Amino acid sequence: MLHTWRWFGPKDRVSIDDMLQAGVQGVVTALHHIPTGAVWSPEEIAERQRLVSVMKDGGPSGLAWDVVESLPVSEAIKTQTGDWREHVANWITSMRHLKDAGIDVLCYNFMPVLDWTRTDLSWRRPNGATCMRFDYVDFAAFDIHILQRKGAAEDFPEELRDEAARRFAAMDEARREQLAGNVVYGLPGAAESFSLEDVRALLDSYAPVTDAVLRRNFHDFLEQVAPVAQEIGMRLCCHPDDPPFGLLGLPRVMSTEADYAERMAAVDLPANGITLCSGSLGARPDNDLPGMMDRLGDRVHFLHLRNVRRDTDAIRGSFFEDEHLGGQTDMVALIAAVLREEARRQQAGREDAVIPMRPDHGQDILDDIGRGGQPGYPAIGRLKGLAELRGVEMALSHPTVA
Repeated sequence: MLHTWRWFGPKDRVSIDDMLQAGVQGVVTALHHIPTGAVWSPEEIAERQRLVSVMKDGGPSGLAWDVVESLPVSEAIKTQTGDWREHVANWITSMRHLKDAGIDVLCYNFMPVLDWTRTDLSWRRPNGATCMRFDYVDFAAFDIHILQRKGAAEDFPEELRDEAARRFAAMDEARREQLAGNVVYGLPGAAESFSLEDVRALLDSYAPVTDAVLRRNFHDFLEQVAPVAQEIGMRLCCHPDDPPFGLLGLPRVMSTEADYAERMAAVDLPANGITLCSGSLGARPDNDLPGMMDRLGDRVHFLHLRNVRRDTDAIRGSFFEDEHLGGQTDMVALIAAVLREEARRQQAGREDAVIPMRPDHGQDILDDIGRGGQPGYPAIGRLKGLAELRGVEMALSHPTVA
């Protein structure tokens, strides 16, 4: 695996020097300051590459921008409204510019409205570390009583509704505001920030968009972008829904192995690939991550390795982001499956035999606490995760291991 690290650009509190000291081999970044739907120019791409290539003292870092995460897909494209055709054209132009700059792995997602959803961004663990958490009761309290989405109560079982009402009643105003801010935080580093009014308006725009409509719109998008990616040698990799079950009455079309298989079959080209995120997919008990890697591995172009621990075996439920080797996904088995896939590719002579991986998220530990970094992206917590994942990979790859 190629060991990469997500970097949010010059405002990121984790520097290029920090990454080097963590043992990183490549960088995952994006031009978050450019509005969604606009073209990423060659000049902006080159400037980000320049920033990645130098240390604080001006010396060469030896690092390169290896993976784009993410080139945003606008809500207009997902709903096929407004300027969506222009946005698709701009997305393709940006993809061509990225490839011209030597970048050939492009991660994106097709999640409606919010790129990920958590109710706590710094949930305290018994050892004093903090992590991100999705609490289903808190989310129901937000949906029903804070956002006051029409029909929200009907989306939750009666027992959960009652518990959410009690939870909401016990919250003071500060906690209610904090919960709302956490839920609508969106993508860290994104150009947009959402108010409750923005979320309500976006939800209204999705009123006619069922699961079937979103699938059709996704396939239309793939039919336009994937052949171009195949032609120019760009590997597209779609990130799963996070969490991988329905929220806010919105459709979800990238939550299970069956979803991925359907999207890959819709435009059956090698360029139309997968970001296998063990944390997002692992929030559902019916997702078998090592098995998915074995069965879908030839289309996995990018790996997010993190772990979650679920409070329940229900499809929808609470979970928190555990240590990389500590959650309910068997990370050793998953890495073994990745190494099998890389060996198959090497035998076949594929140029993409080495799959880029990044240690996704991480718990805030030691000096991460109080640093004020991006939620889920601590320096030391990710370094620890990378070290653990690298150790598993090295042990499984050692010549004395059968």
